[in-house]
Amino acid sequence: MNRVVITGLGAITPIGKNTKEYWNNLINGVSGANRITRFDTSKFKTQFACEIKDFEPLDYFDRKEARKLDRFSQYGLISTKEAVKDAELDFSKLDTNRIGVIFSSGIGGFETFEKEVVDFTKSNFQPRFNPFFIPKIISNGLSGLVSINYGLRGINYCPVTACASSTQSIIQAFNYVRWGKADIIITGGSEAPITEASIGGFNAMKAMSTNNENYITASRPFDKNRDGFVVGEGAGTLIIESLNSAIKREAKIYAEIIGGGESSDAFHITGTHPEGYGAYLAMESGIKEANIVPEKIDYINAHATSTGLGDLSEIKAIQKLFKSYLDRIQISASKSMTGHLLGGTGAIEAISTCLSVNKNMIPPTINTAEIDDNIPKELNLSLNEKTSKEINYALSNSFGFGGHCAALILKKYIG
Repeated sequence: MNRVVITGLGAITPIGKNTKEYWNNLINGVSGANRITRFDTSKFKTQFACEIKDFEPLDYFDRKEARKLDRFSQYGLISTKEAVKDAELDFSKLDTNRIGVIFSSGIGGFETFEKEVVDFTKSNFQPRFNPFFIPKIISNGLSGLVSINYGLRGINYCPVTACASSTQSIIQAFNYVRWGKADIIITGGSEAPITEASIGGFNAMKAMSTNNENYITASRPFDKNRDGFVVGEGAGTLIIESLNSAIKREAKIYAEIIGGGESSDAFHITGTHPEGYGAYLAMESGIKEANIVPEKIDYINAHATSTGLGDLSEIKAIQKLFKSYLDRIQISASKSMTGHLLGGTGAIEAISTCLSVNKNMIPPTINTAEIDDNIPKELNLSLNEKTSKEINYALSNSFGFGGHCAALILKKYIG
């Protein structure tokens, strides 16, 4: 089996339009929440989200190209361009048959789909659809575009497992590289779900916060008064590479991937198992695959969406797995700042976890004023302040509607 490392990062998020901005705002506890600017929210129960600020597609694409791309594809291509540059990949000097793309989106081109259907009804149901309608909405379109843009002919597909999507993409990229089926894989996830139908749909489920008066602090994982998640948007890209390839290229190495656990709650189409069975199995299998014991984990980037049942089920799983070692582990919830990017969330959180391992720095959990009474007091939830700590092993969790559970295990790279 090949050793697998991370050699490039790219991000566009509600708290930073590149990796450096994202990381700096993350460790400084900046909230990405704001009033929704895309549409009139006066009739909606939720009137805020974590939008990418001052985003202008023409800053990145020419007008003709921008018209062909849904917002989720735009975000993914932007983060990928940054990651490719960061990794210093020169595809003219590499075997592009051995380079693949595994890139996710939970719902794909939702904004395009919504617009086309609304226009269809407004036209008295005249079938005058945009010729780019279908290519813009399909979730796998982005992975195809990345492959086409860079001429990459290796493995190419798009896992779709709701909010676990991009973590599972990274795990599958890890697998293909360690199995020797690829030298390099561009992986990650993207989502652009801040639309009228999306906000209305999540409101109907009662899954999203309606704290319009205190929207800046509404994403409050583990808090006694949390009332649902805050939706976010953006993308994250990681360059996953065999150690041999990275050494041959003299590439910088951020961290090593050593395990990935995947499981199912087998419980409910939207709710997590109250005892966290799936979360426990994903973390346990990832740690076993990494060939380490649970007490080796120094830091957990929790899924922690700020929903009543979801936060508690994850904590129960962590309690069960780590037992008497709980007080040694630092836990943080970056969704308190970025909101929940759905299918893109695992990618930006993998980037955050990777940088935590690389820089020995843990971002804070913000907005949590009063910890839920059901959460053990000995847990270190990294409240309000960044933490400097030696991190040799870290775990990042992602859980999605349908019961999909994924846990990624990273290690500090030592040559």
